[in-house]
Amino acid sequence: MMLRRQLRGRNDPTVRPPDPHSSGERPPKIPLEFVPKHVALVMDGNGRWANMRGLPRVEGHKRGEAVVLDVARGAIELGVKWISLYAFSTENWKRSPDEVKFLMNFNRDVIHRRTDELDEMGVRIRWAGRKPRLWPSVVNELQKAEERTRNNDVLNLTMCVNYGGRAEIGDAAREVARLVAAGKINPDKVDERTLAKHLYHADMPDVDLFIRPSGEQRISNFMLCSPPTPSSCSRTSCGPTSTAVTNLVWHA
Repeated sequence: MMLRRQLRGRNDPTVRPPDPHSSGERPPKIPLEFVPKHVALVMDGNGRWANMRGLPRVEGHKRGEAVVLDVARGAIELGVKWISLYAFSTENWKRSPDEVKFLMNFNRDVIHRRTDELDEMGVRIRWAGRKPRLWPSVVNELQKAEERTRNNDVLNLTMCVNYGGRAEIGDAAREVARLVAAGKINPDKVDERTLAKHLYHADMPDVDLFIRPSGEQRISNFMLCSPPTPSSCSRTSCGPTSTAVTNLVWHA
């Protein structure tokens, strides 16, 4: 019989601390009560960053891989427990077929390449999003990463792939309706807490820091069930540079 692995936390000797930041900077000393618990990061601005430099849009997306790793390391050093990355939205299917194909391959390959490293740091990878329409190979890599890292608890890293806030609410409402029809939920007892229990990850805390590197001032259908307050939003046109985005996490 397979034994269940114990939780791997920060003090577990098998967990490798993150490498120092490439810039040589160290995280600021912030009292624990002021460290954001859940940071939501919109992975946008990549195409515009590339266009401004005369590069193909895909080159901007490739820079995003370094951002994912750097943000995870920076979050661990600061003591952040939850990071949600908006990697591919339900609206991204409207992009050109070539760009969609690149993003599908890119998300799949990044997860495949980086799961071992994130696992060594005690990161738990989770997926939030819809399965229909998503490439089976992408779903397979996401599910393998979830299984591989399910007992880690240094940092929860949620990869939002084929995700949309309205889609999440719609899926939760559909599940509640199904349970009502099956007689498992009293319709008179349905409220916002009922809906919250059927979101993709009901245990996820509300967002208290929302970062959008492109400088856009909208949340773009991301985390609608726990929208950030204006004071928790950080927007800057830093593009897909890992140093700049990590500094936002540290100093926002």
